[in-house]
Amino acid sequence: MAISPGSDTDFSSQKSTFSESPRTKKFPLTEEEIFYTNCRAAYLTVFKSSLENIMSKDQLYLALQHAGRNPSQKTINKYWTPQTTKLNFDDFCIILRKEKPTSKAELLKSFKQLDVNDDGSILHTDLYKFLTKRGEKMTREEVNAIINLADVNADGKFDYIKFCKLYMTTNEQCLKTTLEKLEVDSKLSRQQFGSHIKGSPERDPSPVPKPSPRIIRKTDQETLSSKGDIRSSLLSTTRKFKTSVSFTITMCANSNRNSKLTEPNLIKDWQCIQSKGCFFLEEDGEIISHQYRMQIAQRSMVYLTIKPLNLSQVEGKPSPWLSVDTALYILKENESQANLQLMCFTELRNREVFGWTGELGPGIYWLIPSTTGCRLRKEVKPTTEEAQLVYRDETGELFLTKEFRSALSNIFEVIDLDGNGHLSLEEYNFFELRTSGEKCDEDAWAVCRENFDTKKNELTRQGFMDLNLMEANDREGDPRDLWVTLHSMGYNKALELTEACPFVIDIYAEKCKPRVKAVHMEPCSGQLEKAICKSVLNKGDAKLMDGYENIIVHTYNCNTWITSVIENKSDDKVVIHINNELSKNCVNSRGLNIFAVEVAPKSTMVCQHVMPLNEQQEWIHNCVYSLIS
Repeated sequence: MAISPGSDTDFSSQKSTFSESPRTKKFPLTEEEIFYTNCRAAYLTVFKSSLENIMSKDQLYLALQHAGRNPSQKTINKYWTPQTTKLNFDDFCIILRKEKPTSKAELLKSFKQLDVNDDGSILHTDLYKFLTKRGEKMTREEVNAIINLADVNADGKFDYIKFCKLYMTTNEQCLKTTLEKLEVDSKLSRQQFGSHIKGSPERDPSPVPKPSPRIIRKTDQETLSSKGDIRSSLLSTTRKFKTSVSFTITMCANSNRNSKLTEPNLIKDWQCIQSKGCFFLEEDGEIISHQYRMQIAQRSMVYLTIKPLNLSQVEGKPSPWLSVDTALYILKENESQANLQLMCFTELRNREVFGWTGELGPGIYWLIPSTTGCRLRKEVKPTTEEAQLVYRDETGELFLTKEFRSALSNIFEVIDLDGNGHLSLEEYNFFELRTSGEKCDEDAWAVCRENFDTKKNELTRQGFMDLNLMEANDREGDPRDLWVTLHSMGYNKALELTEACPFVIDIYAEKCKPRVKAVHMEPCSGQLEKAICKSVLNKGDAKLMDGYENIIVHTYNCNTWITSVIENKSDDKVVIHINNELSKNCVNSRGLNIFAVEVAPKSTMVCQHVMPLNEQQEWIHNCVYSLIS
């Protein structure tokens, strides 16, 4: 809706339309295409390009693991002989055709042979003797790694039924993670993968590649003798899960009562300023929001709060955004915007209001809103029935429907950041950047003021309504551009605000009037990620990965939610497997009970936030963090 000078028909520019997914296909993928997609995904998890070669046994082992395989040392030696110097992508595909994933039934059958009591478990002493004395012997350290897996061992026994489930889940997760990585990286999706080029479904499937002469024919005639062998499964798992650490936190119903937010005495005498903003949910699930600069003229006690904005709503129908958690991180600017010092965040709560009280010295502060993402999520069941936005009367004149006018009025409330009932050019441009990706310049704004209702050079609510009506008239009643605006602002087809959470920030200062201004609308990452990590490292409980003192899991419980941060002090990246399956009445920001994260060297990252599904009931957060090799 960016305004440009000229005639009435030039007032609004074309909105950007939603592009069709490049993955849209006429026909479902064939088995051959699925196979090669899985091959590509696994290969590109280890290598930057499928044109790179496998140069070592370790690289071959790692690539096979990412493909969900379970290679024993005998299997690796089968394909990497003393004569082998390198393998290419085609070789890798051939190996995957030959080495089928071990099934759960095969694993269980092998374990049952050692289960003398037929109770689903094996004594650690028996397991140790078997694994270190027979067949492809395992080292003491490898066996200890298995026995130390927290979620499959208890009372001196190894629960092989749980292990089989964990093993299969891990293999599936490895494959899923590699496919997701391939999907996200569009550049990789457009690459030529070895001799296999990703094309349209109308073409014939790529032929089976010819075997590379680097793979010795003698080994091709061998059969997979270790299939079903539990040693290779256990050995593979010890390499996948080098070590693990677990957290269990039990929270009573309404646990936030212990962290009650209370207003300071005589706050009615303090000076106050307010600003609004909004969390917006992107198509990929990322959350963006307004960010602010605050100026404090002199040292003063300060009281800051943030809460969801209570807009007009349909009677008897709860507003989903009112249950979204909100927080505000306060960072002090030291010499430059790049050098920000975390001061505090609003961890105390009174119902939907989160706040902080304390003393701040004079200076410039950044206010970065945050929401965990546990309750602001993509709609699971998209609305199919589309609300009507415009209609024509008997004379053919176009009007906005009552429902659309109500939605526009709420949008006006959200983008009127200072709450004065009018839209300044700066406020309007936050709206334009969100909905069209463009800004309105001074000349176009002057044209807007000439043609729509304004007060003191700011657009009124009626002027905003008329601007949208003009856009509808420009498109001769076609509502598609109007829907682009609505979807961008978080509305679904039923005109319900489901993928955004408007909020309001109140700032009270005892000795001076604070000044605040919205300056950015950015993803909730970057400085926010750093601030969350620092607050958790300062206040949370820390547990070292057994045997890996450079990898630390920090967990912070602020009663309303639980946040975990992974710290990697080593010089190498690490992959951590997270299992939340034993949690009860919980929802996490990842939306998955089992997932994996990659942590760069010498860095920290937010792993997950966890909240109760139902605050009126007890909730138990049980999580196992395992290091994957």
